[in-house]
Amino acid sequence: MSDIKLPAKKRELTTKGAVNQSRKEGFVPGVFYSKGVDPISFTVSELALKPFVYTSETHLINLEIEGHEPLRCILKDIQFDPVSDRIIHVDLYGVTVGQTLQIQVPVQIIGNAVGIKEGGKLQVQLHKIDVECLPKDIPDHIELTVTNLGIGDSIHAGDIKIENVKILTPEDVVIVTVAAPKIVTDEVAEGTETPEAPEVIGKGKSEEEED
Repeated sequence: MSDIKLPAKKRELTTKGAVNQSRKEGFVPGVFYSKGVDPISFTVSELALKPFVYTSETHLINLEIEGHEPLRCILKDIQFDPVSDRIIHVDLYGVTVGQTLQIQVPVQIIGNAVGIKEGGKLQVQLHKIDVECLPKDIPDHIELTVTNLGIGDSIHAGDIKIENVKILTPEDVVIVTVAAPKIVTDEVAEGTETPEAPEVIGKGKSEEEED
């Protein structure tokens, strides 16, 4: 796994308006926290942050906050604006050499399942796997080869074996499967008649008064 630098500036506690203005200028507020260390608030360029968010790989981050030694960490949590889908907050968690940590690792599908040629549809049910390991053993991603999957076959979390990595996702959870094709019938049952429109009974003609 590669370490990538992320430059940032220390952020003093400020008003909500100031934070929103900072976001408009292209910066994202964040917090670095780790066991036995006081949390550090910072701001980071949204542009610099995006490669860590929109990726199919797991990265170790060297957070370089002005006035601090580089902080080795992982991306722990991201918040998005529900309307614009822009990043509005990020949490980074510090890692310590020799101590295990829990992290989500992206899944990458390898090969073409034989079941697809038979009319099946490949369905990825889970895109990230929860694991626990030492920082040095964090996989960039987890490759799942689906070449031999026929219709109805699946790969479960319990099927994944990685040296020095403990899989935390429950064993019975389906990661990827080949679903059978759906058969759509659009037949009209024989002998079924189209119901006639009900007769509309209008108001009768009023009787004329007798002379």
